Amino acid sequence: MPPRNDELVHFGDVLDVDFVGAFEYDWRGTITPDGNLDGLDSYGDPIRALCRNETDIAADISKAYSKILRDPKVVVRIIDRSNRAVARLDGAVRTPTRFKLQREVRLRELLVLAGGLTDDTSGVISIFRPRNLNCVASPQDNGSQMIAIKISDLLNGKPEANLPILSGDIIDVVRATPVYVIGAVNSPRPVFSTGEITVSRAVASAGGLAKDADGGKVTIFRRVGAESKVEETDLAKIKRGELVDVVLKPFDIIDVAGKGSGKRKNPPLAISTVKTERLELPLRVID
Repeated sequence: MPPRNDELVHFGDVLDVDFVGAFEYDWRGTITPDGNLDGLDSYGDPIRALCRNETDIAADISKAYSKILRDPKVVVRIIDRSNRAVARLDGAVRTPTRFKLQREVRLRELLVLAGGLTDDTSGVISIFRPRNLNCVASPQDNGSQMIAIKISDLLNGKPEANLPILSGDIIDVVRATPVYVIGAVNSPRPVFSTGEITVSRAVASAGGLAKDADGGKVTIFRRVGAESKVEETDLAKIKRGELVDVVLKPFDIIDVAGKGSGKRKNPPLAISTVKTERLELPLRVID
């Protein structure tokens, strides 16, 4: 059975090399940016450590030191994994978090630890696996990978969807793009959908028409480049089949007028899609 990823040496690990019965050769340290033991006299070629297990590294050290010692016995141990790159989980989860992984962990467990998914998920999880921060082979020479996971596959228990998460992974639970329903509805709010959404469905998702609503005065504001496009519709005529139920686009604003009030001519200024800067994510250790 091949060693697990967490059993291999990563950047940031501290290794201890013990020469049994010959303590003067003992060594403790990290690895170089090239992935070799940093400062150990190898009496020849450098000793490769990155993405290798303790047993294989010990065998190479024994071979190198057999030039000066008779049948050297070497034991290699990873004694500190705390400086490995963290895995980041962000996006449509309740508590975006950085995770320091001290053991093998899978995607579903991290989602639970982050409080679960929020309503604005698009249904897709994107995982970026950077070069040299993990020990998983990639078909690309540079070692970087981009992995897409369907949340439906994860919830349905497909094993390939609940993949192991590695140090350095950047996990983004992709948010769906919203439409905004405002005005005379019971629950004015952003409405998220993983597929097409129409005006009538968006209004229903916002709690339906309020008591003072005029369903015949519904305005759709749509941003097209630098300009705003305005379209008007009537929910009663849509229900009777006299008008097409308009399919909305991301970031459309649907304004339902109240009885006795006029239609809004311009989109409200309070709605903004610009993300505000956030402090660094909290850190959690998985051991």
